[in-house]
Order: sequence, then C-alpha cells, then structure tokens
Amino acid sequence: MERVYDLQKKEVINISNGKRLGFLYDIEIDLKTGTIGSIIVPGESKFLGLFGRNEEYIISFSQIKKIGDDIILVEL
Repeated sequence: MERVYDLQKKEVINISNGKRLGFLYDIEIDLKTGTIGSIIVPGESKFLGLFGRNEEYIISFSQIKKIGDDIILVEL
C-alpha cells in the first residue's frame, strides 16, 4: 500500500509518447466508495515560468497502467 506522500515523489510518464508529465500534485478521492478517482499533475510552465502554467493534467485511475518504485506510467 502506498501513501499519498510517497506517490508525490513519483514522476508521471505517458507511455503513448514517452513524454514526462511531471510529478503527482494531488489526488481526487471518491468519498462514497473510498477509491481514487483520478490523479492531478500540474501543467507545463509557460515561457521561462514567467507567465504561469498550462492547464493541469487530470488523469483518471483507469488510465494508470503501472505504479513503480520511481514512476507512474499512464496512457493518455
């Protein structure tokens, strides 16, 4: 079993194109069932980080393919 704190240290990678999406930022939990609904990864920073960030990635739990020691593999 993983803790949220431990998951935040893992990098999220899209296996469709090999793109590194970033590190886990937050998790959405369905309180009725007690299951993870999705994970949230912050979007890429805009021009040199001066103009904020692009929209965040909201990845449903069904799109997660593997949770390893250092990375989370997703298929978007």
